[in-house]
Amino acid sequence: MPPSLLYAKAGLLLTRGRRGSLEVEELQKDLRRLAYLRTGIDGDFGKSTEQAVRALQHDLLRNEGKGSDGNAPVRVIDYNRSRVVDVDGVVTAGLAGCIRDMLEDENFPKVPSSPNPKEENRKALGTLAHLADLEVPIQFLLAILRQESGLKHFCEPTRRNHDSFVVVGLDTNASEKHVVTSRGYGIGQFTIFHHPPTGDEVEDFVVDSRKNVTKAEAELKDKFALFVNGSTSGTRADDRFAEAGGGPLRVCKHSPSDPRFLHDCRNCLLQAGSQTIRAGQTPFYRGSAHTYQPTRYHPAEVYEDVPLRQNIPCDWPYAVRRYNGSGVNSYHYQAKVLLAARDIQLETV
Repeated sequence: MPPSLLYAKAGLLLTRGRRGSLEVEELQKDLRRLAYLRTGIDGDFGKSTEQAVRALQHDLLRNEGKGSDGNAPVRVIDYNRSRVVDVDGVVTAGLAGCIRDMLEDENFPKVPSSPNPKEENRKALGTLAHLADLEVPIQFLLAILRQESGLKHFCEPTRRNHDSFVVVGLDTNASEKHVVTSRGYGIGQFTIFHHPPTGDEVEDFVVDSRKNVTKAEAELKDKFALFVNGSTSGTRADDRFAEAGGGPLRVCKHSPSDPRFLHDCRNCLLQAGSQTIRAGQTPFYRGSAHTYQPTRYHPAEVYEDVPLRQNIPCDWPYAVRRYNGSGVNSYHYQAKVLLAARDIQLETV
């Protein structure tokens, strides 16, 4: 049955500043279904909703379904049909018609929601407990998942935010900040550059939280194997070479037959000593010409008691930095994951 959109009334305009509106709340749910709104289903048309509308308008004008990682199953531009002519953040009847057509089209995969997101999130974490053959350190993987999604595959509704959709992260690295350049999905925020995702991708790691965790594990394993001690600038971690040289990869100080193998990270991190990282003062590593600086993704100016990488007897801290971001953003990310990995107690997860 075609969706009946409250905000599709003739002559109705939705703009920033409208508050407590059922029409806006329905719009926000649809923007979440279509992966244009990060979160915030509250009936208030604020900055994030306006940016989501702008992102959709941009795609209706320009998105031809191509990405660096493949093609989308549909072209968003084909849903326009001359109904959207500008990127202004205003919802008109024309834009509402485009949204209706996208929602009706089974070839346009939607972001799923859950009737019981807390239980789904519990299952996702339970996946880790049953991965006896885990090939990455669980402490670091949990820290990454906490940084990426707060250890959640689905958003959990609150009194002020009625969001139970899969967690979606939106990167806006273009010069126009309303343009979404990639999306991360679920607990591990596996990234897709084309939009929308394919039906197979949705059924694989967007719907299935356990497969999403498995993909996060594989991604971390890949960063460790291929992007730490390589022979080119793109395949080696400069901090690792500065602090540990270019020798063989160090998987764990414990042997594979030891029960502590890949499971004793917290003790190693606690024993490594720590440093305070200060913006403009602390270099990326000894000898680096660059220092930590706040960014729009990581605005913090100080990190206290960060475990010292050079005293950690493995190379996973360097692989972690290659998991997300580049340049100064990757060093911020690394510091946050090291702090989380040290502080997470497995028995409480």
